[in-house]
Amino acid sequence: MVIEVNKDNFDEVVKKEEKLVLIDFWGPKCEQCLALMPEVEKLEQKYADKVKFCKLDASQNRRLCISLKVLGLPTFQLYKNGEKVDEISKDVTIEKIEEMIKRHI
Repeated sequence: MVIEVNKDNFDEVVKKEEKLVLIDFWGPKCEQCLALMPEVEKLEQKYADKVKFCKLDASQNRRLCISLKVLGLPTFQLYKNGEKVDEISKDVTIEKIEEMIKRHI
């Protein structure tokens, strides 16, 4: 199950988690973001035992995105023990997302 993250639950869901957390920063007007979502959900099924999958609507959480240095969409950040360990943005493909996950599990 992909968890919806926002400024109110970010610390609880991401910072306090010991296993890997992948955050999908997306926006309702980002066509590439929307196209990737079904593929990301397939990855979630594949890696659910090792990675917590989250999504964050950047249009509703601008300040949080700025504080996390998310400057463009789509962006995917990977956290481990509450610390960011990897990130991809701009020309994101589902293959690049899976490669990033595999590097850290």
